Amino acid sequence: MFKIYLVKITSIFTLALCAILTSLSVNAAGLKPTEITVAYVQQWPTPNRFAQAKMIFDEALGLKVNWVALADGTEMTAAMASGDVQIAYAQGQLPFLVGISGGNDLSMVAIAVSYPENDNCVLRDDAGVTQVNAVQLAGRKIAIQVGSITHYRLLKILGHLGLDSTEVKILPMPDDAASAYALEHGHVAMACASGSALRSMYGSGKPLMTGAELEAIGLRLFDIVTVPTKFATEHSEIVQAFIDVTEASNKQWMKHPESMQAVIASAAGLNLEDSKLIMQDLDFPLAEEQKSIAWMDGLVPTYIRDLAEFFVEQGQLDKSLNSYDRFITTRFLR
Repeated sequence: MFKIYLVKITSIFTLALCAILTSLSVNAAGLKPTEITVAYVQQWPTPNRFAQAKMIFDEALGLKVNWVALADGTEMTAAMASGDVQIAYAQGQLPFLVGISGGNDLSMVAIAVSYPENDNCVLRDDAGVTQVNAVQLAGRKIAIQVGSITHYRLLKILGHLGLDSTEVKILPMPDDAASAYALEHGHVAMACASGSALRSMYGSGKPLMTGAELEAIGLRLFDIVTVPTKFATEHSEIVQAFIDVTEASNKQWMKHPESMQAVIASAAGLNLEDSKLIMQDLDFPLAEEQKSIAWMDGLVPTYIRDLAEFFVEQGQLDKSLNSYDRFITTRFLR
């Protein structure tokens, strides 16, 4: 049964990309590379890992695709700057911002994954505060790693709830684990963190806002697909094919997740249960949504600029630009 499904899904990918395969074959002789390298984060299960494992990317791009696991988005920027990597899949927002601020000419060409529940603020159960009466946080202590994206998000949340940052007592923490510790031991009324530290805090309280509510006020949390701008210009057909395979993978995930899960888990280096647990909190917006005002055609450029201004205020960036539009393109989303 699985073999029949695999034939079916491969056929769908092939049909969706037949036009691109033709354009690849007629590209200027001698200019098209025979292989490229794509950077990714190892234990990050995403639908296109299915296409990676089945070598659908190689077929669609018409060349060998080497996949290299890197530790983080900063390593991705360095690898693209050196020419060792041509496409970075699931680079974080901050490494991208730091990279282009440091003079690297990179282009954001797609949204890889959205994870709205992965960064939040948790109120202690005994704090007597909810979103409805959040003004009662005035004068209370909040543990957070100052100067982080989480800090930026907290300031936006407080403003949305009618509080100024000067009305609360920010307790600076060295990392998210320390913030979780402060909440667990009752040193603060609320703590903000991401990832595993955030999940550990759920034993002490509840989120101030849901992921959906945070997205509704413009606080999106996402990883992106990044390409050196020169490569995107010189080999647009390769980038297009990569984005199209990823789009086809995301569409198949929406229709038949069960049939893809085992392959995705294996490709990500995870056991099936851990992979399922992670993926239940991940969203994979389709191209039509990505190129909307809610994403790359409106909110994302504004968000990147606001984030840059915040890090300038925090002394972590020298300057911000008036616009980041030239680093963000929707031309490959179709």
